Amino acid sequence: MAFLIVGLGNPGKEYEKTRHNFGFMVLDHLAKKLNLNFEPKFKGLLAKYKNFYFLKPLTYMNNSGESVKEAVKNLHIPLDNVIVLHDDLDLKLGDIRIKKGGSNAGHHGLDSISKEVGNDYWRIRLGIGRPAKKEEVVNFVLSPFSSKEEEKVNQIVEKVAQKIIEIMETGEVKNERILL
Repeated sequence: MAFLIVGLGNPGKEYEKTRHNFGFMVLDHLAKKLNLNFEPKFKGLLAKYKNFYFLKPLTYMNNSGESVKEAVKNLHIPLDNVIVLHDDLDLKLGDIRIKKGGSNAGHHGLDSISKEVGNDYWRIRLGIGRPAKKEEVVNFVLSPFSSKEEEKVNQIVEKVAQKIIEIMETGEVKNERILL
């Protein structure tokens, strides 16, 4: 059975190292580890390794569901085998949670995916923390991690890449919390 691993983010150099691109960062790291080659497909960039597909939607965060819907439909992937990697304001940096379904908590990328394919897919929630003021959220998620945070971000990216490799080896995804 095939799996689809989706890393959420925004295309373009200006977004490359931002908090909102945490999902892209993990897939880029996996690409180096597994020698993946991403090619344009399904309104995104797609790579394949054995029975695992890796997708970086290029529709911008708020329309990620368009790309995911095309991939799910054309690759015949059941929602049980879709795993979405995304930034999460409600978790502190270093808090990683794997869960199936649930609330989108105002995350526009998840909202888009849920509208297009349903809500019953796996999520790997990558904590980024929350700014002091609610009105600062947009600027916060579109800003790069600080130099002070970079070492922890690299540890998180490596840990999540290892977790995905473990899922690839076992074919199993389960609810889990990882604290770094």
